[in-house]
Amino acid sequence: MKRSLAALLGAAVAIPLVLSGCSGDDEDSASGPITLTLAGWSFATTPEFKTLADGFHATHPDVTVELKEYDAANYDTQMIADLAAGKAPDIYAQKTLKNFYTYQNGKQLLDVSDVAQGLGDKVGGMANYQVDGKTYAIPYRQDSWVLYYNKTLFEKAGVKAPDGSWTWDDYATASKDLTGKLKSAGSKAVGDYEHVWQSTVQGFALAQSQGASIESADFSYLEPYYTRAVDLQNAGAQVKFGDATTNNLTYQAQFGKQQAAMMLMGSWFIATLLKQQAGGDADKFDWGVAPAPQLTKATTGKSATPVTFGDPTGLGINPKLGKNKVAAAKAFLSYAAGVDGAKALAGIGITPADTDAVKDTFFQLQGVPQDELTKWTFATHDTKPENPPGKYTAALQNILNDLHTAVMSGSKPVGAAITEAQDRAKNEVLNK
Repeated sequence: MKRSLAALLGAAVAIPLVLSGCSGDDEDSASGPITLTLAGWSFATTPEFKTLADGFHATHPDVTVELKEYDAANYDTQMIADLAAGKAPDIYAQKTLKNFYTYQNGKQLLDVSDVAQGLGDKVGGMANYQVDGKTYAIPYRQDSWVLYYNKTLFEKAGVKAPDGSWTWDDYATASKDLTGKLKSAGSKAVGDYEHVWQSTVQGFALAQSQGASIESADFSYLEPYYTRAVDLQNAGAQVKFGDATTNNLTYQAQFGKQQAAMMLMGSWFIATLLKQQAGGDADKFDWGVAPAPQLTKATTGKSATPVTFGDPTGLGINPKLGKNKVAAAKAFLSYAAGVDGAKALAGIGITPADTDAVKDTFFQLQGVPQDELTKWTFATHDTKPENPPGKYTAALQNILNDLHTAVMSGSKPVGAAITEAQDRAKNEVLNK
């Protein structure tokens, strides 16, 4: 259903009319077509921004959404600079939850509590963008980290595939077993690929360890996770951190080109793998998705809910946008996080914040695995934030990233690196 600008600015939008006190000049007038600018990154490989912009324009023909591309690796640095210079787009994505506090505390986000209220409680991750009872960004996607596995390589090795009951010990055993048997079968593939990000270890440790908190400056919960990761490297069951960084390995190619039988990655990779297999950038092979391994058996099996992690990706509004654009910008956020936006995102393989709206649509996509474990994994998870919003999150995560590099590169033993990180957290961040 197409909606005119007049309707968009009326009660049908389900958000308050914020323009009632505006004058009739060009800056404040709500008449005529409106153009909104939307920030994103890596448009060639991240189609969600164009999908949402086109979908919104189709239903709101008086509003055009123009995209502004930022460098993915330096998105927040560039965005903060543009906000300070008054050159930032009208709507900008919250790429990482780690920096939400910086934007909100710096008064760089418009209060969008009315949009949140209109969406109700079906949109996952909303609480992460709330401060003192107000909402400052709206999540449009909520990724959760899962285990991707190559069914073809498992069959070749004669190793039992994941069934939803795995602990980390089961995962490590399977990875080593796969490596040995694949090598014997003449394959160069290893058991698993662990990407170089700190998320691949620390995200799971924080989510699954009872009482874990980065602001506690007690990082002892990381020790068993790093001990296992280092052991898998030393056993040759996964590519060493130094080799992955030196050779600029990509997780897409490591799994897509069958260099590893398993890989832990966010649910966003489903869309990428579908596209790469269809276009020839990835091999054609049978694959599936299983829950991430669990710390204990208590959260394994289909009678339980597996615990994993994943930050939402939200959309915020630049408070310096023209007053005539406020209602249109809020309507865009409502669309992106609502049912229509969810279905549009699911249509390209993206996991929306409202998964209930797309649980059937998603599995109609060409190439998506149809096995029951994949379907169950998609719908069943307790997803904790990787970056719990807070004043100290960004600074503490930088220290924890140094810990990750030190341990995974082999430059420091696990215990020594944890002790050093704890001391730095107290002296450089928490006691300042």
